[in-house]
Amino acid sequence: MNKVLIVTYYWPPAGGPGVQRWLKFVKYLRDFNIEPIVFIPENPNYPITDAAFLKEVPEGIKIIQQPIFEPYQLASFLSSKKTKRISSGIIQTKNQSTLEKILLWIRGNLFIPDARKYWIKPSVKAIANILQQESIDTVITTGPPHSVHLIGLGLKEKLGVTWLADFRDPWTTIGYHKKLKLTEGAKRKHKFLEKRVLNVADHVIVTSPSTKSEFQALTQQPISVITNGFDEYHITEQPLDKEFTMVHIGSLLTGRNPENLWRVLSEIISENIAFKKIFKLRLVGVVSKDVLETIYAYKLRPFVDLVGYVSHDAALQLQKQSQILLLTEINAKETQGIIPGKLFEYLAAKRPILAIGPRNWDVSAILEDTNAGKTFEYTDDLRLKELLLEWFNNYQNSGLEIYSTNIDTYSRRELTRKLAAIILWESY
Repeated sequence: MNKVLIVTYYWPPAGGPGVQRWLKFVKYLRDFNIEPIVFIPENPNYPITDAAFLKEVPEGIKIIQQPIFEPYQLASFLSSKKTKRISSGIIQTKNQSTLEKILLWIRGNLFIPDARKYWIKPSVKAIANILQQESIDTVITTGPPHSVHLIGLGLKEKLGVTWLADFRDPWTTIGYHKKLKLTEGAKRKHKFLEKRVLNVADHVIVTSPSTKSEFQALTQQPISVITNGFDEYHITEQPLDKEFTMVHIGSLLTGRNPENLWRVLSEIISENIAFKKIFKLRLVGVVSKDVLETIYAYKLRPFVDLVGYVSHDAALQLQKQSQILLLTEINAKETQGIIPGKLFEYLAAKRPILAIGPRNWDVSAILEDTNAGKTFEYTDDLRLKELLLEWFNNYQNSGLEIYSTNIDTYSRRELTRKLAAIILWESY
């Protein structure tokens, strides 16, 4: 078998979507004659953990751990709540405390590209020995955190290994980047490092067509799109919710605040007694204070069910039970290429997907291709209201169903097939 070393910060028991992409690739790579070895931090500071992912680590996979110094651990002595929120990417824009402003400035300007920068040098040194011992000549790094890509950069410059850089999210155009209170010097350094990685890596992998287009303006190196996907889980079938539930799974960040949806829901509730009696907005995961304030301003508090973080298994169950699955993204040109990982598990749940995001969002093409739901911009009120009333009418009569197609192309195994082809091509 061909061996490949995968360098990732997020690995079980880390929770959330960041861990799943490479956990699943590792699960299926052996099916394509590739033996993965995984390099991870020994003592990471994960903002979310989910022990359920530990059982999905394939048997016999070699995992190598390297100690890491985490500044977030020190910052937590000042405010563990604010530190955890910032490390999760949830940055409150309203009523920031002085401490929070200071922490953001420090995070953005002193820790470039991110707070895991102290893992780079010791990891390059450790991995150089591992590559020789294991006879490995291909390394894959996945970010964020983008410090992981600088490990790949160091190995490429030091040893000339074949290096694939996988971007689960963009670097300098990610939504929260503008909120880090960056100085002009810090912005230039981020841009320099981003371009350096993109031009030195042998192959760049991204999760959306828009990110590919963005990076093509910065490099001539080959770029491939491999989206996130879904795995087949054996979830006990449960009847659909009796209430007319709209469910959002995952972190609902400050920028992902579709005010037009809250406004339309408020209108329907005031106009439709039947809808008012049976509607429920279920929010599963961390919800920004800013988002909650907006929701409550539209008098939706009695209809909100704040569930908090649940295990991955529980989230899968909730998806299959829900009447409508809600997906949102920040309304900005920079986020057109952000395809949340939860979209693909939403597809597997085969429930109607309501997506609200920026104009020309890459999610739109996927929903059109699969016939799995509808996408709206932040200015769509009338069409959004019409669809919700149509779905509610179906729910009242024959039941709300969706008849999706072409979903199998987004299965984790098929996506790993694409990855394996790239690895084998680059290794020759």
